[in-house]
Amino acid sequence: MANASEAFLRLLEVLDRMEIPYLVGRSVASSVHGISRPTMDADVVADLLPELVDEFAWLLKPDFYADPITIREALARKRSFNLIHYASTFKIDIFPLRNDSYSRVSFARREFDQSSSFGPKPIECAVASAEDTILRKLEWYRAGGETSERQWNDLRGVVRVSGAKLDREYMRHWAEYLKVADLLDRLLAEQLA
Repeated sequence: MANASEAFLRLLEVLDRMEIPYLVGRSVASSVHGISRPTMDADVVADLLPELVDEFAWLLKPDFYADPITIREALARKRSFNLIHYASTFKIDIFPLRNDSYSRVSFARREFDQSSSFGPKPIECAVASAEDTILRKLEWYRAGGETSERQWNDLRGVVRVSGAKLDREYMRHWAEYLKVADLLDRLLAEQLA
């Protein structure tokens, strides 16, 4: 039986083959930089150009539900789309790279690391930096009404594991831009308590 690891590796193979820059974020990134936990899906930011959609979908088609019309419409609306791996039903959400200054800066800061979120064998992939993982998770936490204990625990884990290495000046600068400075202050104050 196929698993999440096979699904994720297949997507990485296609992204690499087509030379599409990407980064893995959210839960997978917070597991890399914090406390590892299994995930039911993966969130990937990809700089997928509209003219590459047909080839991208065609290469994924044998293994994934990947509809080029849906993908093209999502990109035109600057919205995410998902890929469903047939054999494992693992879902991968693909987010188009936004064109705002923070998104471009954070994308440029991605780094290759090992993720164990998909099974016992680590997979090397481009992940968001620890600082950008925190900032994006704070955005999601706010958008979700600031009620998700799972999101907040992921954030605590990243600060606990990566805390000494975090570029706090960078985070404070972009937290203001993203309108999550109050949440960042709260998160960092918990670490000191």
